[in-house]
Amino acid sequence: MLHSYPAKQLGLKMEMYETLGKVGEGSYGTVMKCKHKDTGQIVAIKIFYEKPEKSVNKIAAREIKFLKQFHHENLVNLIEVFRQKRKIHLVFEFIDHTVLDELQHYCHGLESKRLRKYLFQILRAIEYLHNNNIIHRDIKPENILVSQSGITKLCDFGFARTLAAPGDVYTDYVATRWYRAPELVLKDTSYGKPVDIWALGCMIIEMATGNPYLPSSSDLDLLHKIVLKVGRQFDTSLAEYLFQESHFYWGSPSSSPTPQKSKKKIPKAKWIVGRYSSRMFRVQGFISGKFAKIIIQFGDITLMQFQNDL
Repeated sequence: MLHSYPAKQLGLKMEMYETLGKVGEGSYGTVMKCKHKDTGQIVAIKIFYEKPEKSVNKIAAREIKFLKQFHHENLVNLIEVFRQKRKIHLVFEFIDHTVLDELQHYCHGLESKRLRKYLFQILRAIEYLHNNNIIHRDIKPENILVSQSGITKLCDFGFARTLAAPGDVYTDYVATRWYRAPELVLKDTSYGKPVDIWALGCMIIEMATGNPYLPSSSDLDLLHKIVLKVGRQFDTSLAEYLFQESHFYWGSPSSSPTPQKSKKKIPKAKWIVGRYSSRMFRVQGFISGKFAKIIIQFGDITLMQFQNDL
């Protein structure tokens, strides 16, 4: 539940900031770049639309709840919350740009060192949430903020939620379509942490190649592409074609038309951040101290393998 503040206090809140410009706009609100008039601090203020639907207040309340409760260097920092003219305002630290912005600049994907640095930090953020029994449910390039010094921060917790007891149901319509796991497409309401890992896998491929892995115009189109790319009918030679031009491609496909059992061992790590397995498509993330590793496999082929050795 949102905290209520005295009208006298609220009346001066937004007037304490100088508006520098609009950062972005979405279905639920607008994000403005502002400067605190007294301290000079640059912030991002998310202003939720004043709508009659309860969903807007619910999303705002959920984001406030999680960001006040959980703090991590790779999660965006919420500075303060206030309501003015019946609109909810969330004040965040300002971070220069997102992974999506970088992908628009580097159209063939991020270079190896930058990619590994970002993925290590993204893994740490997801590990922290999952260890606290939280699923984000909307992991995508647009929700990964990147500072000028290369620090990444996961943001937009409007769809995050605490995992409930076994058997409880969740909302089925979450996650941006291109990063939506098959169980979400099929309206399964008993999903869990693997939906974040699926989204992570799709995002990794996009960050490495510059191209979305499963761009789609509808749920039916997405389901069709999932079957084509990761289902049993998928031709393994196409997997090689898709990734052979990338310097992130590791391994080679089996010469036999029938996939042979892989002899590769899964690397040992102190924690397994998460894994997703759907037929022959597997995404696995590992983290231990300052070591992180991500493996994306299709059948006997290791499409991508990233390792952080900082």
